[in-house]
Amino acid sequence: MAGVTRVLIVDDDALVRSGLTMMLDGAPGIAVVGQAGDRDEVPAALDAHPADVVLMDIRMPRLNGILATHRTRARPNPPEVVVLTTFDTDENVLRALRAGASGFLLKDAPPVEIADAVRRVAAGDPILSPRITRRLMDRAAVEAGSYERARAAFAALSPREHEVALGVGRGLTNAEIAAELFLSVATVKAHITRILSKLDAGNRTQIALMAHDAGFC
Repeated sequence: MAGVTRVLIVDDDALVRSGLTMMLDGAPGIAVVGQAGDRDEVPAALDAHPADVVLMDIRMPRLNGILATHRTRARPNPPEVVVLTTFDTDENVLRALRAGASGFLLKDAPPVEIADAVRRVAAGDPILSPRITRRLMDRAAVEAGSYERARAAFAALSPREHEVALGVGRGLTNAEIAAELFLSVATVKAHITRILSKLDAGNRTQIALMAHDAGFC
């Protein structure tokens, strides 16, 4: 399946799983390789059907998708995780992002948008809509001590790494950061690799969240 983005769909609603499967299987370059109806089914599903991206329902009967996201991202060579939400009712999206999710999608998003999001996340470009992400971050309660921890972590970055991290925090792509800072895309990628290590972050989304916690974005 070279060149094809493999997707695992996790949702307790069989109708939603079927709809997403039909939608994504018809999209170029995407194949749904498996489904799971509960967070406890995810490890076995991934063992049987390795995936590049997991679409994770944030609300499931026994426990929401936050723990499942954390466990999925803790696997060796983990797939990217995108949480599915209704936005207006879900207060746990920020917690899912902190658990390692690469972004989130609204369940009523147009099919083309969902397919594009899957491709972007698989390519390492998180789904960070500036408008919706800002609203989520602003309405979420900041964890105690997160400002101090984030400021201390950012102090370890070089000036250039700091600039790149702020670009990530603003939701810019590697190409956009490169153009803004007059760098090559390869150099931006190298900076991001070092930033991930210095901040002990699992992905770009967590860099963005730390930038927000530190008050830089």
